Amino acid sequence: MAEWQEKEREGGGKRRIVVSTDGGRVRLREKKRGRKTKKNKTRYNGAWREPKLLIIYMVDEEGKKITKYAPIIDGTLKGPQHTFQMILTYLRQLDIQEDDQILFIADGARWIWNRVPALFKALKLKSEQCWQLIDFFHATQHINAVAKLRKNIKPKQRKSWVTKQCKQLKEENVDIVIDEIQTYCRGRNSKSIRTELNYFKKNRHRMRYAKVAALHMPIGSGAVESAVRRVVNLRMKGPSIFWCKSNAEYLLMLRSYYKSGRWEQFKKMAFSSLAAIANLA
Repeated sequence: MAEWQEKEREGGGKRRIVVSTDGGRVRLREKKRGRKTKKNKTRYNGAWREPKLLIIYMVDEEGKKITKYAPIIDGTLKGPQHTFQMILTYLRQLDIQEDDQILFIADGARWIWNRVPALFKALKLKSEQCWQLIDFFHATQHINAVAKLRKNIKPKQRKSWVTKQCKQLKEENVDIVIDEIQTYCRGRNSKSIRTELNYFKKNRHRMRYAKVAALHMPIGSGAVESAVRRVVNLRMKGPSIFWCKSNAEYLLMLRSYYKSGRWEQFKKMAFSSLAAIANLA
């Protein structure tokens, strides 16, 4: 990762660093209290748990991911606080300068946005160099949810209304979208519509799509969703697949390094650790 940072600095200029995190789903094999089976085997529960994945990558002046530098992908089952501690550690190693731009983009999960301000504060970033953004696709899903709750409008009108509000949202006219939703807060579905309305009110400052696009940075969190699919879904999630927690934690790390293209770096780390142990012996 040091090379990832140093090579980009060789050309000078600011870096556009994108940070994102999301959760997946795996089933853990957790011991069940009580008597053993007739074959003297311990009973267990197959509980669904949410591993947290993070991704950090750079984009160029056109807003496209710089593919020649492997992204940083990592994951854990130890919860949100540990996830953000990992993000903080990685970002500190990147030696962020005053001319760098940092974008944190994710869906609307509270466990994410409740911790982002503390992350930026710990990094001692200036307000003009750090951005928070709700993934545009997730925001449009909430607009669609409002339209579906209005049963008294025709499908064609509903589609036209959704298209118009999505355009307003992309142009950063969030207040207009809020006013439009406010007019729908009546009738039997008013409570559900108000929930969607509050979503836009709470996240108004995280919907600055026009300004972020002008900085040539992404307005979607597809990178982390792709990472969840490649790291978790394609190997760790499936019919009759259960994991012990410790094994799942190890596999998350291995697949994160492998799928991000940093496998050689991982091997160097492993061999250097073994050499250090041998020297101590």
